[in-house]
Amino acid sequence: MCGVAGIALKSGQFISEEQNNQLKQALAHRGPDGSGEWLNQHAVLVHTRLSIIDIEGGQQPFLYKDQLAAVVNGEIYNDLDLRQNLRDYPFKTASDCEGVLPLWQQFREKYPEKLRGMYGVALVDIDEHTVVLSRDPFGIKPLYYACVDQGVVFASEAQALIKAGFVKPVIRPQGLTALLQLQFVPGKETIFENIHRLLPGETLMIKDGVIVQKDRLEVFKERKKHICDPEVALSELDQLLEETVRIHERSDVPFGLFLSSGIDSSIILKMMQRLGKEKRVRAWTARFETDNRQGYVADETDQAALMAKSVGAEHHIFSITQQQVWQNLPQIVACMDDPVADYAIIPTWFLAKEASQSVTVILSGEGGDELFAGYGRYRKASQPWWCGGKKMYRKGVFDQTDYLHTSLSSWRDKITAYEKESDFSQMTRLTKAQKIDIETWLPNDLLIKLDRCLMAHGIEGRVPFLDKKIAEFAFGLSDSLKVQNRQGKWILRKWLERYFPESNPFASKLGFSVPIGLWIEQQAATLAPLVSKQIGIQEIAFSDKIVKLFEKASGRKERYMAWHLLFYALWHQIHILGKFPDGSVTDILAD
Repeated sequence: MCGVAGIALKSGQFISEEQNNQLKQALAHRGPDGSGEWLNQHAVLVHTRLSIIDIEGGQQPFLYKDQLAAVVNGEIYNDLDLRQNLRDYPFKTASDCEGVLPLWQQFREKYPEKLRGMYGVALVDIDEHTVVLSRDPFGIKPLYYACVDQGVVFASEAQALIKAGFVKPVIRPQGLTALLQLQFVPGKETIFENIHRLLPGETLMIKDGVIVQKDRLEVFKERKKHICDPEVALSELDQLLEETVRIHERSDVPFGLFLSSGIDSSIILKMMQRLGKEKRVRAWTARFETDNRQGYVADETDQAALMAKSVGAEHHIFSITQQQVWQNLPQIVACMDDPVADYAIIPTWFLAKEASQSVTVILSGEGGDELFAGYGRYRKASQPWWCGGKKMYRKGVFDQTDYLHTSLSSWRDKITAYEKESDFSQMTRLTKAQKIDIETWLPNDLLIKLDRCLMAHGIEGRVPFLDKKIAEFAFGLSDSLKVQNRQGKWILRKWLERYFPESNPFASKLGFSVPIGLWIEQQAATLAPLVSKQIGIQEIAFSDKIVKLFEKASGRKERYMAWHLLFYALWHQIHILGKFPDGSVTDILAD
């Protein structure tokens, strides 16, 4: 895992040594093990490295004669297979990412079709004065770009483009509305004016500093087969799970697992035990430390501990206190330059900090819900309206309230666009709902959260469910193998029932709860006046109403509204006003 950055230059343009150094410094946390760069009159490539495979020899940029140069953030899991088919190419390293160079030579802009993994790639074809940017089809690894006077500048994180002075931190109103209403910003456009994301699976070709071509590799293109037989599905699923976990375990450094009591991480835990690459699986589980006076908070650590014990795992349970959250929340928000107001960033950040003391790679269960229909909203969306069916994301967090004075009219535009696109497909209602989440929620909430919270501590996050062979299998399942008896992920539950019954897969799950609303309510007298005085909050909200909102923040709807305002107040201070996140929540908001 790494950080990549650079620029495709227009004729006669250049970037200063200071801008070059600022790009590297802004991405240093993503690559604490070293840095490298390459430049000529047409392009600059910058790389910061977190060593995972070929620790001694895998430095970047990769070079081929005077023809090609590349930097890659990610892991190519089918690298060994690719090398068998690229025997004539003179590989210089054992890095899993070097193969992008010969693949580009053979397949040009279609080369991502040959890759199985997660990646953000920047490649220079020197003779053609062309820079190629590519992102993996799920959007696991981020890549941002901006069109500026000097050319097209790009980086693994949006904040690097700002800190290097290429783009000013100006908020795009539609992006802010989406953040407040959805908790994330969907699509190509970010919350910042003039900073764009490569879409999942997108490849940009840039010639002489101008974008000349865009291609896109999609995960769900067509249904190649239709699986209805449960036994056939279970047999194929078992083989695919073993294969995907095996390749995701490939590493020259220690690795472990984020373990909840849920379906997805339970499957990965059991498969890691089966493969036995390490004598004992290392797993981390978070819980929130509360007492009876603070109300009930869902806690499934007992179930996670039971499962870990049954496979002989080295299990670490990390307790998070209210005091720790208030002290560290500015640092957590600081790593979310592309903002995600998902309070799951809190346990993810703390778990990463704890695990970083022992491992460099973490496997996680993101993607299982989206591919195998785990969310209740899919079941509602799959029903026609006369049977109680409901569109996903039909209501925003602040709908039918009077806390904000900013316009909320455009927050759903991108979701609506994806819905209209899916109307022309042959997918079922259920699969259309899944695809909308795979296009929006997954890359722009869950995967940003995982990337930023782990990279803040120099850890690579890997997601075995987000594999193109797993996706092809999931897309080929009949709906009845995904949802039965009002439970999603039916085929995954059946796999656990057969191979890991200790996980109790058909039991009702409590879910992992963050008591942030309760804690905001308990600190309302301190937090509400500070939040209400923030410039960023005064631009969007009625300040005099925030105190009353925070005083009832333990309510279900109020929890989300209060948290979104607190998150945005901190985010605005740090990422717009430039305040250093050194201190507690009250320290940051006190000025």
